[in-house]
Amino acid sequence: MSATSDAALQAAPVQKARGYWATVGRRFSRDKVSMVCAAVLLAIVLAAIFAPWLGLADPYQGSMVRRLRHIGTPGYLLGTDELGRDMLSRLIYGGRLSLLIGILPVVLAFGIGTSLGLLAGYLGGAVNTIIMRTIDVFYAFPSVLLAIAISGVLGAGIVNSIVSLTIVFVPQITRVAESVTTSVRNLDFVDAARASGAGAITIMRVHMLGNVLGPIFVYATGLISVSMILASGLSFLGLGTKPPEPEWGLMLNTLRTAIYVNPGVAALPGVMIFAVSICFNMLSDGLRSAMDIRN
Repeated sequence: MSATSDAALQAAPVQKARGYWATVGRRFSRDKVSMVCAAVLLAIVLAAIFAPWLGLADPYQGSMVRRLRHIGTPGYLLGTDELGRDMLSRLIYGGRLSLLIGILPVVLAFGIGTSLGLLAGYLGGAVNTIIMRTIDVFYAFPSVLLAIAISGVLGAGIVNSIVSLTIVFVPQITRVAESVTTSVRNLDFVDAARASGAGAITIMRVHMLGNVLGPIFVYATGLISVSMILASGLSFLGLGTKPPEPEWGLMLNTLRTAIYVNPGVAALPGVMIFAVSICFNMLSDGLRSAMDIRN
């Protein structure tokens, strides 16, 4: 009996312990809402990237004869704008600039803010005071007002919009990074690294960075929706993309006079901004839930 049991145990397959990130990925993939949002975002991103190969109409070519055609008009699935340009084409091409201006500032702020927060949280003392008090100066202003003020000083343009939004988000990410770093600074594995003679840069890069990136990344993902709205707002106010470039915020501005004539077409850029922002918010929530493996 004992020999039979030993043979059965030896023949049984050994299951490998699932790592933390594998567990997070499995939990995240089971979130149906997050998967739907990811699919929607992927479709929008791919359409924007491959727009020149989709056989769309010229987004810059207009005609006063066919201006403000309604949604569903033959040959114009989503109608035309105030200058007779195809709305479907402009929405897809507009996704290029809108997604660029919405995502790139968060990516840049993520890199800068994580670095500053890691330094301030680990080194502490005078370094922490200098970094965090400087950050507080920017953090004291509402995001919208700060973005408008910086864009007003730098002037309109895509690059200036990206710079202004990056400056807006760096303080927020730095605060989160500093808080997370402070909470793990005195844990056993960090003390062990110090005892082994590792330098501060090595400890931050090798031992701490991987343990603080998760919460910071989740927070930064949620900021993308805010960035999309702020970027569109800057373009709407004339501080972002310049005409005739297709960009959702700018399209809202140019179509505002048509709201009473053709409200369906005038609302389309706003629908795109809303849909993308909601999807990024849902993805952030899903990722946060997936990383909380205690539940």
